[in-house]
Amino acid sequence: MKLALRRRDHRPAAGSGRRILFPFIGSTVSQATLDAALRLARSQHATLVPAYLVIVPQHLSLDSPAPQRECEAALPVLELIDQRASRVGVPVDSRIERGRTHRHALSTLLERERYDTLVVPARTSSSDGFEPADVAWLLENAPGEVLVLRTGEALRAPRPSAEAT
Repeated sequence: MKLALRRRDHRPAAGSGRRILFPFIGSTVSQATLDAALRLARSQHATLVPAYLVIVPQHLSLDSPAPQRECEAALPVLELIDQRASRVGVPVDSRIERGRTHRHALSTLLERERYDTLVVPARTSSSDGFEPADVAWLLENAPGEVLVLRTGEALRAPRPSAEAT
């Protein structure tokens, strides 16, 4: 009798070349919205492209490094998205995009990135997301398929403990 062990392989599968763009702002992401984007990416064998939008103050050049406070908010959320995507076998290609406003950063992102579907979280009382005016602007100006999701439960990245630093 021969016993064989099977390992589950959670590495991302070879993609189809499709890309799901997932811009977000703030330090929270709606769990249901992220899960929906991951399900869509997995079903289409697509790469998830989470993109954190950073506001650069007027007194700084747009080419200057992102403010440290913004990076400290973005990186744990990007890491959390990467971990959740890895668990379900979805490849990730993260971005940080700068702009004077969220809409400006979003406009720049749409010009630079190739994507098949844009999944946008709308703001709720418990999670960060895009304001109604920005969603309306997106629906008017973003090329291609746009999915706007508004859900309740927020997903927060754990804050590093004082012992870990």
